[in-house]
Amino acid sequence: MLFKTLEMAPPDPIFHLKEAFTRDPNPLKIDLSVGVYQDAQGNTPILGSVKRAEDMILNAETSKTYLSISGSSQYAEAVQTLLFGPGHEIVASKRAMTAHTPGGTGALRVAGDLFTRVSPQARVWVSEPTWPNHPNVFLAAGMEVKTYPYWDKASNDIVLDRMLATIRQIPQGDVVVLHGCCHNPTGVDPTPEQWTQIGDALAERSLLPLVDLAYQGFANGIHQDAAGVLALCDPLPELMIASSYSKNFGLYNERVGALTIVTGSQENAKTTLSHVQRCIRANYSNPPAHGASIVTAVLNDPQLRAEWETEVKEMRDRINQMRGLFADCLAAKGVQRDFAFVKRQRGMFTMTGLTPEQVDQLRIEHSIYMVRSGRINVAGMTESNMETICQAIADVLDGS
Repeated sequence: MLFKTLEMAPPDPIFHLKEAFTRDPNPLKIDLSVGVYQDAQGNTPILGSVKRAEDMILNAETSKTYLSISGSSQYAEAVQTLLFGPGHEIVASKRAMTAHTPGGTGALRVAGDLFTRVSPQARVWVSEPTWPNHPNVFLAAGMEVKTYPYWDKASNDIVLDRMLATIRQIPQGDVVVLHGCCHNPTGVDPTPEQWTQIGDALAERSLLPLVDLAYQGFANGIHQDAAGVLALCDPLPELMIASSYSKNFGLYNERVGALTIVTGSQENAKTTLSHVQRCIRANYSNPPAHGASIVTAVLNDPQLRAEWETEVKEMRDRINQMRGLFADCLAAKGVQRDFAFVKRQRGMFTMTGLTPEQVDQLRIEHSIYMVRSGRINVAGMTESNMETICQAIADVLDGS
C-alpha cells in the first residue's frame, strides 16, 4: 500500500499562484507572476513568423517517425549559429555538440544527469537569488547545490567583488550556473567588462560554467545577448549552454530547448555527445519534433528570420517601455521609494522590494498576483492596467 501512505506534496509556488489567479472571480485581476510574455492587450500571441513556419512544415511533412536521441542535425546547427554567430571558430572546428531537449529545463536536467554520470563529486553553484527551479532540477539529478553572492537588495546591483571572491574559493571541477542575460529574478546582468572578469576567475579555478540562456533577444538584441557566452569562450576551453526558445519564439507549450557543450576538440565533442545521448535515452528517449522544426525553419529562411528578429525587437521594446512607465507611474503616485533602478534592468523580471506580507495584501485586497519574494513579470503590465498596479502598490507601501 505504497501510495496510501503518501502525504500531499507541497505545490510549486509559481504555478500554484497561477491556479489561484485562474480561480479568482475578480474581473480586474492582474497576473504578474508566471514568466510569460504578454502583449499590450494582455495576450500571449503566436508570432507571425512562427505561424508561417508551421504552414511550411505541415505542407511538407510526410512522416511522424522518431527523431534521433539528440534531435536533428539541422536544429543543432541553427542553435549553434544563433549562440556563437556564423563562422565562429567553435562552429567551424566542430568542437561543440548540441542536443535538442524538452525546453531549457530539460537541458538543465540532462546537464545535471551528465555531471552525476561523469563527475559525481562535482557540486553545482547557483546565484543568490536565482530561478527557484534551478535547485530543484540539480537536486533531482543527485547533485549538491551551493550558492554564490550575486545581487544586493539595497543597491539593486551585482555584488561583483563578493561574487568573484566566492568563485575563487570554489573547488576545482565544480559547476557554476550563470544567467546568460535577463537574470531571473533580478533583471540585473553583468557588463561586458564584468563578464570578462567572471570568465577569468572561472578559468583560474578550472571551473565549468553552465550558462542558462532563456531570454536571448529580450535584453539588448539577439547577437548582443550572447555576449556573455562569447566572453566565456575566450579563457575557458569548456562550457555548457542551456538554451530555451519558449520566450523569444513564443513557443511556451512546445517545450523547445537545447543543451550545447563546448569542448576542446571535435573528438571531445563526439565523445561527450555519446554520454549525453546515454542520459537522454534513460530519461525521455528522444525529443519532440514540432517546436524544433519551427525554430529551424525560421532561422534558416531569410524572410522568416527577418520577420522574427523584428518581432523579438517589438517584444523587447514593449518590456522596456513598461519598465519606464512603471517607475514613472510610481513616482507620480508619490511613492517615496526610488524605483528608477527598474529602468536600468533588462528582461521580464524585477525585484520590487515588497515584503511577503505586502505581496499577500496586494493579492487579497487588489487581486494583483506576484511571487512572495516580490519578483514581478514586467511583461504582464500594460498601459491599461498600470494605473491600477501602481495605485495598489502605493496604497500598500503607504500603509506599511
